[in-house]
Amino acid sequence: MFWTFVATVFCGLGAAGIALAIRTATRQKAPKWIIPVFAGAGMLGYLIYGEYTWYDHKQSQLPEEAVVVDTETDGILWRPWTFAFPYITAFSTVDTKSISHDTGNPDVVRFTLYRFEQKLADAVSHRVHILNCQTRELVPLGSDGTPRVDNMKVLNSNDTLLNAVCTD
Repeated sequence: MFWTFVATVFCGLGAAGIALAIRTATRQKAPKWIIPVFAGAGMLGYLIYGEYTWYDHKQSQLPEEAVVVDTETDGILWRPWTFAFPYITAFSTVDTKSISHDTGNPDVVRFTLYRFEQKLADAVSHRVHILNCQTRELVPLGSDGTPRVDNMKVLNSNDTLLNAVCTD
């Protein structure tokens, strides 16, 4: 977050420098107000660029065994351009190295699901799940290792998570 702030300030200063060059090239005939307008536009442009490239950047940092199984886009009220051009605000991945068949039932697999969210500061959470590949029932495990059946979901037969975890 600190480096994002520093980069935003430098983009604003660079854009203000362009406005100063415009004023110099026009022999001070360009209005003075273009300097703060350019600075603000430069900072806003950098922040918007960062929002739209966040997913690609995070995906490039993932190891090869991480498979993206879900993405979420969201229109945000105070960012009205996101309704016309939505961007990915969160995604989930499965670490294929974490998939294990140690449950005693060959149809049931245990794996770790990671969720990345773009917020003020990036957030990453993970949770261990079990999945019955035959019935497509996904159950998260509690911190003590017990299945949280109250949070059970039944996945569609073409779900990316099901295909990533159950194709061995």
